[in-house]
Amino acid sequence: MEKKEFLDRLRANTREQYDMPDMNINGITYPDTVKQFVEMTQTVGGNVIEAQETDDLNVLIRRAYPEAKVIASHLPGIKADRNPDTVDEACALNGTDVGVVRGEIGVAENACVWVPQTMKEKAVCFISENLVIILNRNQLVDNMHQAYERIKMTDYGFGTFISGPSKTADIEQSLVMGAQAARSVTVILVG
Repeated sequence: MEKKEFLDRLRANTREQYDMPDMNINGITYPDTVKQFVEMTQTVGGNVIEAQETDDLNVLIRRAYPEAKVIASHLPGIKADRNPDTVDEACALNGTDVGVVRGEIGVAENACVWVPQTMKEKAVCFISENLVIILNRNQLVDNMHQAYERIKMTDYGFGTFISGPSKTADIEQSLVMGAQAARSVTVILVG
């Protein structure tokens, strides 16, 4: 049976039609969005550094990852050994100790940060042993409904929500951090 034939039969045998449900959903809100975001980030295994206006981000990154030998970033002002905009291919980012990217939206309910692809090689978000996400505290929202309303795609057409370090668990419920991507994620709140 072809798809069209199947759908025609389904329509012919549908006796009662129902209107679409009202999709006006009000997501959860918090009295202190920043506090909730920080607490939830720690709950999912991440770290938060609340930067002051006078802080040098390079110093904060080095303080958080003093053993890092290779830092990759395309962000202006970040001292990096590799640039995901200028490498020939993604595999050139292999061996990156710390990747530094900019997040656009942070979500308090689940500690997700929307990271749009603004660099040529998005692999920096996943191949780095540790990931630092720089996020303006004014871009924190309470819930995913608010986050989805704010998302704007870049010319690359890719973005991802990242919530803490990579995690996986097997059937025995043994949790492993950093199995598929970053072992640690640090969000630096600025602004």
